[in-house]
Amino acid sequence: MIAEILLGTALTASIAALSLVSFKLYIKLTTGICQSQVCLAGKTAIVTGANTGIGYETALDFAKRGAKVILACRDEVKAKEAVDTIITETHNKNVVYRLVDLTSFNSVRRFANDINSNEDRLDILVNNAGAGRLGNKETEDGISIVMQTNYFSHFLLTYLLIDLMKKHPSRIVNVSAIGAKVGHIYFRKLTSFTTEANQYITSKLCQVLFTMELASRLQGTNITAYSLHPGVIKTEIFRNITPLIRWFILFFIDTFFKTASEGAQTQIYCAVANGLEKHNGQHFHDCKMVSRYKSATEPGLSKKLWEESERICKVQGIDTDKI
Repeated sequence: MIAEILLGTALTASIAALSLVSFKLYIKLTTGICQSQVCLAGKTAIVTGANTGIGYETALDFAKRGAKVILACRDEVKAKEAVDTIITETHNKNVVYRLVDLTSFNSVRRFANDINSNEDRLDILVNNAGAGRLGNKETEDGISIVMQTNYFSHFLLTYLLIDLMKKHPSRIVNVSAIGAKVGHIYFRKLTSFTTEANQYITSKLCQVLFTMELASRLQGTNITAYSLHPGVIKTEIFRNITPLIRWFILFFIDTFFKTASEGAQTQIYCAVANGLEKHNGQHFHDCKMVSRYKSATEPGLSKKLWEESERICKVQGIDTDKI
């Protein structure tokens, strides 16, 4: 009897282990890799949150392609370390950082003013920076930190840089997440939330809707916009989770999901791949276009979000022909 139990246990464990290995192999084999060899010499790219994770890997890739890369970061020490490492690895000395705190609209405006004053072109803007669990804290602007970091500040930054981007064919890449699939926009509660999960998934749904509306409003210009789900990745977005939960999550992510380099592939693809202009406003995953989430298909939703975002970011009435 004992021998049979032990044999059954061993068989069950073997099947479980084989299933886990097979799942990991499936994930690796289906991970999209950007195959584009496009050179970015003479072009300028900005990547927010570029000192770590998929933002860093994206900036590194652009530098390897010869672009001038501006790392938009909050932490000066980490930003400088990232720039030094990228320059050492790529021998591209045209890599710099500029400080911006996405929890502050004033900081975003100062950053945009600096870029508009000192750069003669902007070919790629990757709105990558993101925040996860930060509780229900609010910014100095009275907005949920997660919503402002992940969405509103990127909306404002993009809005303020549009005129510069119009000078040359340009791309805007907005990093969303699979959580947007179950998101819902409550306009009366767009700046404050009762749960942390709602903040995050709403912010990522906003990125998809933002991309759709950008594509619509920028028709006839040389700017295109794309949103994407990078996959489940081990990044510092989990740094604010309690230690026990973080260990549990990171164990599975380390074992089964994407590295930062793999996770960066789709946003790199959206930024550099030839022929994507015909897919303006679409959503991507694993370096291919996928159907938009049902949560983003309600008629008029993207337009209403845009108008509400203008009000919250206080950009109505700016003297510009940007959009």
